[in-house]
Amino acid sequence: MTRQEKAERDEKYSHADLPPVKNHLAFHYRAFMKLFFIGLIGLGSMVLAVLVFPWIKVFVHPKQKFQTAARAFVSRTFAFSLFLMRITGVVKVYAPQKEQLRSLHSKVIAANHCSMLDFVVLMSLIPNANCIVQESYGKTPLAGVIRQAYILNSVDFTLLKTMCKETLDMGNNVIIFPEGTRTPRHGKVSYKKGAARIARFAGCGIQPVLIAGSDKYGLGKHDPFWSFNHVEPLIYDIQLLPQIQMEQFSGYSDIASAKKITDQIHSEILSAAEKYREHHPLCKTVNHVQ
Repeated sequence: MTRQEKAERDEKYSHADLPPVKNHLAFHYRAFMKLFFIGLIGLGSMVLAVLVFPWIKVFVHPKQKFQTAARAFVSRTFAFSLFLMRITGVVKVYAPQKEQLRSLHSKVIAANHCSMLDFVVLMSLIPNANCIVQESYGKTPLAGVIRQAYILNSVDFTLLKTMCKETLDMGNNVIIFPEGTRTPRHGKVSYKKGAARIARFAGCGIQPVLIAGSDKYGLGKHDPFWSFNHVEPLIYDIQLLPQIQMEQFSGYSDIASAKKITDQIHSEILSAAEKYREHHPLCKTVNHVQ
């Protein structure tokens, strides 16, 4: 990359809109602890894959039941990791509808994707959730857990729909981030139709979720390695939005319904985010909300 290309990239993804660092000591402490916990989650995932999952396989059969048990174990592990992040002052998680989240069954959960911890937070709150994960994560320290317990998006879409329907029919949920990647700080990302197509194929409802809270600077797309929110911990405020049922789209073709459902998911999340921003002006975690 030439100097000019680097300068153009830095300008494109500049974060000049951030307020100044409020407390330099707290900022560097949190930036360090963020990296520590990312490493800890990676190490913990390898331990689960190598030492814990093999024992679960011995006692839990068949494969689908093993995966459900493995994901429940991952959920508890993530919850413990977030507890450590909370007591060290790095992350706070608010989930006023926690019991409703835990009681969800056979739903496609569609959420905005503002940071690297979105999956961790949602999995900690929803123990019976599967997730469609990018193929690239199957080549990280998380690979052992992901490949044994979750669904990679690299499989043929027809097979992916079938796999999702099987896990939904068992009463599990499927977490999908319709943006397909973390929301860029500037610019737009179109919502993909995968969540709608899977829900229609499986005949299940969609539960939109807004991940709000503080600015997730430090865990967002293109953020510098050593970075963090300039003024406060990373706050995750998880809000359930009205469910979307497939019956209201029964008169449409697959293509038309997928578009209408996707537009409704986007509309629900975006309108909730805009309303949230009225009272939380530092929140910058949702596509199109500047």
